[in-house]
Amino acid sequence: MFKKKKKSIFTTKRNIIAHIDPKSPISEQYRTLRTNITFSEADHPFQTILATSAGPGEGKSTTIANTAIVFAQAGKKVLLVDADMRKPTVHYTFQLGNHIGLTNVLTKQTTLDLAIQTSEVENLSVLTSGPVPPNPAELLGSNQFKELLETAKKHYDLILFDTPPVLAVADAAILGNVCDGIVLVIRSGQTEVEAAAKAKDLLEGAKAKIIGAVLNGRKASEQNYYYYYSNR
Repeated sequence: MFKKKKKSIFTTKRNIIAHIDPKSPISEQYRTLRTNITFSEADHPFQTILATSAGPGEGKSTTIANTAIVFAQAGKKVLLVDADMRKPTVHYTFQLGNHIGLTNVLTKQTTLDLAIQTSEVENLSVLTSGPVPPNPAELLGSNQFKELLETAKKHYDLILFDTPPVLAVADAAILGNVCDGIVLVIRSGQTEVEAAAKAKDLLEGAKAKIIGAVLNGRKASEQNYYYYYSNR
């Protein structure tokens, strides 16, 4: 029997480049993303934002983790929530335990303040997914989730969510319906145009507000930067 290969510390550290190498060009692009999010709704700043993608492996988890970091670096009190209860990764990224998390709060096994963990990034707290539940979509659509959201809003300037791919399951659309905005992550050379368009249609059909898109994975030689962000 083959043992499952563990994710190396080096790999997970690279996922938070805005923290370990804040002067890198990629970190600068995350700060550009932060600026565009901030100024896209200046009169009524977004307080709840989620990141999703059409399919898996397109960089949504890395994008939302680094977005959380750059907002925290700007002095905002940030909570990053791993709402991808089907395939959680945030606890790997920040090297935290995942025995207690979002699912425990939603099933009333613990309270929000007891489930939240501090990260190595100042101003950034993390709510990991907790144990994988049998009914993630139902938990995200529950009144208990809405209560969690309202409680978190009282204590944090910004609440960011990592979610599953929108074409795979309904979780992102459900969550998008109660969040202020959605960032759709697209991976250069991987995300098909039809898939991105279908993801957009599904989110808008759920009355979710797409505030912009992030293109990642593009080679520097193609353009003189790695990431860009644009309003629709």
